[in-house]
Amino acid sequence: MFVDRIKIFAQAGNGGRGSVSFRREKFVPKGGPDGGDGGRGGDVILRADSQIDNLTDLFYEPIIKAKDGGHGMGKKMAGRAGANKIVKVPVGTIVYRLQSADRGLGIEEKPVVDADRDQSAIRNLQSAMEPVVDLTHDGEEFVLCRGGAGGKGNVHFKSSRNRAPRQYTEGGEGEQGDFLFELRTIADAGLVGYPNAGKSTLLRKISAARPKVAPYPFTTLHPIVGVVEFAGYRRATVADIPGLIEGAHRGVGLGHEFLRHITRCRTLIFVLDVAGSEGRSPIEDLQQLRKEVSLYDPTLAAKPWFVVANKMDLPGADENLAALRRRLPKVAVLPVSAAKGEGIDELKKKLAAALAL
Repeated sequence: MFVDRIKIFAQAGNGGRGSVSFRREKFVPKGGPDGGDGGRGGDVILRADSQIDNLTDLFYEPIIKAKDGGHGMGKKMAGRAGANKIVKVPVGTIVYRLQSADRGLGIEEKPVVDADRDQSAIRNLQSAMEPVVDLTHDGEEFVLCRGGAGGKGNVHFKSSRNRAPRQYTEGGEGEQGDFLFELRTIADAGLVGYPNAGKSTLLRKISAARPKVAPYPFTTLHPIVGVVEFAGYRRATVADIPGLIEGAHRGVGLGHEFLRHITRCRTLIFVLDVAGSEGRSPIEDLQQLRKEVSLYDPTLAAKPWFVVANKMDLPGADENLAALRRRLPKVAVLPVSAAKGEGIDELKKKLAAALAL
């Protein structure tokens, strides 16, 4: 299971109440009040972890609660502080707070927000509010909900006029709320293309990642990140994004679920089936891909990009490659046969240059 968007409810612990107690000991005739304070409630803390690649764990725990603080006791003993609840999330997780008015957007009835009908509601929600936090570094922590303060015991209320106070205070309530967690994969470059363009095979050749490869559309069902090694101990991360089709920005096909993952990529690599083995024109494919990416997020169109002309080992590839280069004289077009491993070294050199490694 791959989960990259989910709604959760988080609640910090409540503070413990203060104690009403009086010191009573043999040979101590004027003991006085000695009620201790309550312990503070635990916090809900998010921690970015590079060893986690999606939000699946939260699918099984959509309600997150920290421990309450202990109550105060006699002899001025304070209650135990509630344990913090640390939630590990993938690096690249953005958290949005959902207000009470947002519960009518059709996303509160299920923990995973993944239906096509929810896309417009989520877009409206995200545009109407700023994210609470964007966890972009491994080990980065953020207190999502703070625990309530502990209550005061009656020892705090004693005075010359009130020598036997019975006042105390209840502990404060911990913060709580509904939140939308959204993962945006962090990678240096993203592979964008139609289904069966050979993106997964290409990622296998340039990195140690082992995505599933099969001769049918939509083999890749979720983003996969591979690490590309270069000379001089340099490296870069490349994300394989599930195939896009026409209308992806409107929620058509599988790719719309993962277009957000390329928003963090520094460079976009458009992988084309230059042989036209699926019965499509490579030039039209590129135009449509650029259009879908631009309609989804106009800032993506301004990112650096180049083209990988894949499947050069198939008939018709040379003619289509020449036509593609004539159409794009100012764009780098790299001929590659991912299946046979041809052109991989040139691709890695171009990638290193594009990323200024």
